[in-house]
Amino acid sequence: MLTRKARFFLYLGSLIIVIVSLFPFYWAVVSSLKSGSELFRTDFFPSTFAWKNYVQIFKEQPFGRNILNSLGVATGTVLICLSLAVSAAYALGRVHFKGRSLLLMTILSVSMFPQVAVLSGMFELIRSLGLYNNHFGLVFSYMVLTLPFTIWILTTFMRQLPKEIEEAAILDGASSATICFRIFLPLLWPALVTTGLLAFIAAWNEFLFALTFTVESKARTVPVAIALMTGASEYELPWGNIMAASVVVTVPLIVLVLIFQKRIVSGLTAGAVKG
Repeated sequence: MLTRKARFFLYLGSLIIVIVSLFPFYWAVVSSLKSGSELFRTDFFPSTFAWKNYVQIFKEQPFGRNILNSLGVATGTVLICLSLAVSAAYALGRVHFKGRSLLLMTILSVSMFPQVAVLSGMFELIRSLGLYNNHFGLVFSYMVLTLPFTIWILTTFMRQLPKEIEEAAILDGASSATICFRIFLPLLWPALVTTGLLAFIAAWNEFLFALTFTVESKARTVPVAIALMTGASEYELPWGNIMAASVVVTVPLIVLVLIFQKRIVSGLTAGAVKG
C-alpha cells in the first residue's frame, strides 16, 4: 500500500511525463492555427484561428496524394513483413535446428546498421531492379528496417505458445503450414497488432529512403512532402502550413494507437513472463 507521500510523487511524476510527451503535439496544433507574425510569439492559445493553413496544404501541392502514397506504402510494408515474419518466427521459435540462435542474432544485427550505411547499396539494388521512383521500391527498402524487429518480437511470442497445442495438431496429422497459419496465427493477434503498428509507424515516418528513391512530387510520401514545402521565396518557410501538415499526418497514428492500445500492451508484455 502506497503512502500518501509516495502516491503524491507518483502522480506528480506521471503528470510531468504526460506534459513532456504531449506538449510538442499541442504546440504543433497551436502553431498550425497561427499565421503571420503570430507564429513567432509564444502564445499558448491562438488569438485567431488560421484554418487556411489546413486548406493551403492541399491546394498548393498534391498533399492528399502524398498521404495516399504513405498509406499504401506503409500498409504494403506491414502486410509483406507480417507474412514473412510469421513463417520465420515459426521456424526460429518452434523448429530445432543447428545455428538457430546465431541466425536469430544475425537477423537482429541487421537493424543495428544506420540507414546511411546501406543507402548506397540499396540505391544500386533499387535502380537495377527498375524500382526507382516506384512505391514497390519503397516497400522493398522499408522491409530492411521493419523485418528484423518484427521477426524478433514474433519469435519471442511464438516460443511462449504451449507445446501441447502443437503436439495435439501433429497427432491429428496437421502439417507445419497448417500449424503455423491455422492454429498459431489466431493466437498471435496481440503480437501481430503490436509489430504491425510499429512497422506501420516506421514506414509512415521514414524519410531518407523516401527522399532518395523518389523524384516526382506525386510519388513522394508525406515526410518528404513536408520537408520540401517552400514559401513565397527560397528562404521563406510556411511554418503554419508545415505545422498543419504535421498535425494531419500525426492524428491517424494517434488514433491507431488509441484503438489498439490494449493489444499493444499485451503484445509487448507477452514475452516478458513465462507461463
